[in-house]
Amino acid sequence: MIKMVNVNHFAVLLAAIAAYVVGFLWYGPIFGKKWMALMGFTEKDKEKVKQKGMVKMYAGSFLTTLVMAYVLAIFIGFMGYYPTAGIQVGVVTWLGFIATTMLGKVFWESKPWALYVLDAGHYLVTLAIMGAILGAWRP
Repeated sequence: MIKMVNVNHFAVLLAAIAAYVVGFLWYGPIFGKKWMALMGFTEKDKEKVKQKGMVKMYAGSFLTTLVMAYVLAIFIGFMGYYPTAGIQVGVVTWLGFIATTMLGKVFWESKPWALYVLDAGHYLVTLAIMGAILGAWRP
């Protein structure tokens, strides 16, 4: 029989917002220019994306972040609600699912290792922070 866990929906929302802030900072003022260079994007490309309508992209991205936070909360529920357990679950989830699958970009798409490190690093930080938040807020 499958064990069900309770999820604190407010904590999921808070974790998703925190992840969004991390992403804004990571791909903005901290590593934005480096990421654009590694992706081969120019300022012209950036303007084209803005013209497509950023609201749909931000909304879709936030929805996927909510799903990630919710699933992470379920994983943490099996471990116990403590910030350290949340961080551990976030890091192990990153290692098992994100760090491994993102290597395909290096192996199959010939993307540079520096881009892999930058993108995978973003998810490591994001999942650790989300894990800490979700682990600290019991349902």
